[in-house]
Amino acid sequence: MLSGPSQAQQLGLAQSPILTIESNRLFTESAFGRRVAREVEADSAVLSAENRRIEAELIEEERELTRRRPEMEADTFRVLADAFDVKVQSIRHDQDEKARALNQKQEASRVMFFNTARPILENLMREAGAAVILERSTVFLSANISDVTDLAIARIDGALGDGPETLPGAEDE
Repeated sequence: MLSGPSQAQQLGLAQSPILTIESNRLFTESAFGRRVAREVEADSAVLSAENRRIEAELIEEERELTRRRPEMEADTFRVLADAFDVKVQSIRHDQDEKARALNQKQEASRVMFFNTARPILENLMREAGAAVILERSTVFLSANISDVTDLAIARIDGALGDGPETLPGAEDE
């Protein structure tokens, strides 16, 4: 096995005490990140369709209640209207919880990804003789050779692929 500068140069990795990375791109362009995005998009579409269906049902229920109002005693109508309001608030709360769970799943997946990527990034640092990897967006000026995002994506994809069969938060579904 090669070591030191010659190994890093053979791998297309410049010797540099400082490397940069675009962490958002690292996640979103990795196989794992693309899988998470597809799953979150699919889950969001299901939730949106469910929200539209529920909204249509509630609109119809409200219209029916309004239509029946003239034939009811005021107290009876008030009880039914209050019950409808409680139902709407409960449904809104439930749907908001589902949206929060979806966001938590996405965030947990990012955390899992970066925890898994950490040893790969540390290895890149060792190979380049780097002491630090900085977020590229916070660096005012650098040579593009210090950016290891593409190489890191390739290595992470090789080690992790599109991730574990079950993503964090999926067990709650």
